[in-house]
Amino acid sequence: MRQFEHIDVESLKEASELLKEEHTAAIAGGTDLLGALKDKIMPDYPEKVVNLKTIDGLSGIREDEEGLVVGALTKLSDLQDHKLVKEKYPSLAQAAKSVASPLIRNSATIGGNICQDVRCWYYRYPHQIGGRVNCVRKGGEGCYAFTGERGNHSVFGAMRVDRPSCSASCPAHVNISAYLAKVRENDLEGAAEILLSANPLPAITSRVCTHFCQEGCHRGELDTHVGVGQIERYVGDYILNNASRLMPPPETESGQRIAVAGGGPAGLSAAYYLRKAGHKVTVYDRMEEAGGLLMYAIPAYRLPKEVVQKQIKALEGMGIEFQCGVEIGKDITMEQLASDYDKVFLSTGAWKKTVIGIDHEEMTRFGLEFLMEVKGWMAGKAGTNVVVVGGGNVAVDVAVTAKRLGASSVTMVSLESRGEMPATKEELERAEEEGIVLMPSWGPAAVMKEEGRVTGIRLRRCVSVRNAEGRFAPVYDDNDIKEVGSDSILMCVGQQTDLSFLGDDFAIEQNRGRIVADGLTQITSDADVYAGGDVVTGPATVVAALAAGRRAAQAMNHMFEGTRDKVKELPEGGFLRYDHDCRQCKHVISTHVRPLEERKVDLEDDFGLTPEEVRQEAGRCFNCGCFAVNPSDIANVLVSLDASVVTNLRSYTAEEFFQRTPRVHDILDDGEIVAEIRIPAMKDGAKAGYEKFRERASIDFAEVACAAVYETENQIVKRAKIVLGAVAPVPVSCEKAEQYLAGKKISEETADQAAELALAGADPLKETSYKVQIAKTLIKRSLLALNR
Repeated sequence: MRQFEHIDVESLKEASELLKEEHTAAIAGGTDLLGALKDKIMPDYPEKVVNLKTIDGLSGIREDEEGLVVGALTKLSDLQDHKLVKEKYPSLAQAAKSVASPLIRNSATIGGNICQDVRCWYYRYPHQIGGRVNCVRKGGEGCYAFTGERGNHSVFGAMRVDRPSCSASCPAHVNISAYLAKVRENDLEGAAEILLSANPLPAITSRVCTHFCQEGCHRGELDTHVGVGQIERYVGDYILNNASRLMPPPETESGQRIAVAGGGPAGLSAAYYLRKAGHKVTVYDRMEEAGGLLMYAIPAYRLPKEVVQKQIKALEGMGIEFQCGVEIGKDITMEQLASDYDKVFLSTGAWKKTVIGIDHEEMTRFGLEFLMEVKGWMAGKAGTNVVVVGGGNVAVDVAVTAKRLGASSVTMVSLESRGEMPATKEELERAEEEGIVLMPSWGPAAVMKEEGRVTGIRLRRCVSVRNAEGRFAPVYDDNDIKEVGSDSILMCVGQQTDLSFLGDDFAIEQNRGRIVADGLTQITSDADVYAGGDVVTGPATVVAALAAGRRAAQAMNHMFEGTRDKVKELPEGGFLRYDHDCRQCKHVISTHVRPLEERKVDLEDDFGLTPEEVRQEAGRCFNCGCFAVNPSDIANVLVSLDASVVTNLRSYTAEEFFQRTPRVHDILDDGEIVAEIRIPAMKDGAKAGYEKFRERASIDFAEVACAAVYETENQIVKRAKIVLGAVAPVPVSCEKAEQYLAGKKISEETADQAAELALAGADPLKETSYKVQIAKTLIKRSLLALNR
């Protein structure tokens, strides 16, 4: 068994404080936790186990004026034998008796039963997956039910227990699975709403993002990842084409005024979310047009300028004001901005050239300047031999652009080896396709010149780029030297921030030439000034910058509203839908790319997908969630009995506690402990029952369970509450059947119809379809028992 520290506590307060610590778990009966510790199948285990059984007053069964009160540490064996429970709340006694073997019931508690984690087939048979459970519920990448044995899983679909790996990999945490589901339903309005909630620039990011989401796509473990970028582009273009409807001005004005310094992705993102909240937003940019690097540094063959211009126009349509050609620190000071506005967001980017210190470096050209003045710089230089120093995506942009504008040869020199180059695989393949020579593992030693003009560059072999700690510390072999002839050398080895706009009198904390800002709120050392994007992090990705802008806007909104406390985030509720044939669609649809001979600097290479191709590609998404079923026999009964779960902090209805999310720890705060369960008194004439189907009595978990409460009068149903267990990650209330039964007399026909309605929303896997018929049989049996 895994080693842990066992701590006996005397009070809920003491236990609560301990459970706020990391790697700490509570133990009540111990049948669930100890089994997991013994099996050694989980990736992570608690280092401390807090024993709640030593706390006085947490067990016992009593009745008060409102109904039944059961202490959380009450053993299931006591519930099954208690006279009061058996007479007045028989379904609770039946459920307690149905839990596993007598040995387990003598140890297991009602609190432990309702707080246990969802059980999966693979918990019992971990050897089928290599002996270690690493499912999405436990921090892994997906659900084994999609690729392995799944006959014991949900018939109502999966549920979200955490961010899917695609969303978790995205710096903006876009809810990718959710908007792909809307695309599958042909609901582009719904897809747009979900996408805009986390990314206000999807038409742009879809074209320029490195798409970390695709790297994290769980589908890639089966065959190839879902083409999220192409779907995002389709929805993003739809948004811009319908911007007046999808990006409207706010209905009410807040009266707050915010200045945004810098119109790049971070600034545009902050402006969108601030304006959406009703604030007056003014964006200042020193260039003639807003957009920052999006407008001036990304080639049109990747990001057409008209797309950026349409995005700016859409933001203007919301009421955002753009003051272009205005340089902060020159045309308007930081002191003026701080005085004229309630809050200021700084997102001035990183535009300054990095100097690496080689001989004659002054004769090179900065890659960003080249991209900004590309056509003028290349005029009359056809046939030039160009060397680009750098191995990132910007270096690829520079190299491809130079080649397309008539350079005779283009060579990319990179310190990193081919596999370590920061440019994406797709970008490097694009460069080679266009005839660009890659020289990985070489570093510049000196610029060669003759009679005042560049003649080439001297290189030395780079043995390693980083030291053992992962820090940038290149090591060279000075005995391995190579010279490459060149007329022009373009430097793409990074950019730096320029904070001179702050002036000498505006005090704000800085570190190594960057503004220091909080990672969650983007707030700086000045409480009214926020900052984000490259000016804080240094050169990064567009999606990381827009995520920072959104965080800043959210933090400002919380400050304006006076709600500084972080709201607990729960996974999205409801059952997840997906295309049942998605596993058979093996390959990502190829994008439509302009033929090599037709490519130019000012024409977009990629044509995008057709509407049908977009829907087909969205259909490949697993919509990753958990298919494991809720194992608690007690949970189903408590929902049917309209019970409440009382903790040391608050009280929950059984629906809130059990049906919002499969994981109890998502509901409970750190240090929150279940103390008792309250069940309202049964009404006169009400009948309650519980039954479950399993292969071996007192051993197996339920394959299907049914808890029901019926209030009748003269064989007419006045009210019904039917709750299914072991058919979904949470107990399922059969609301359609309950509504149908109200006012009905019980008959064979009525029972059949109720059973059909109860399972009308089922969406079983092929291997779990047998459960649907069992569930119908249990519901029908519970109803017909009323006539006996």
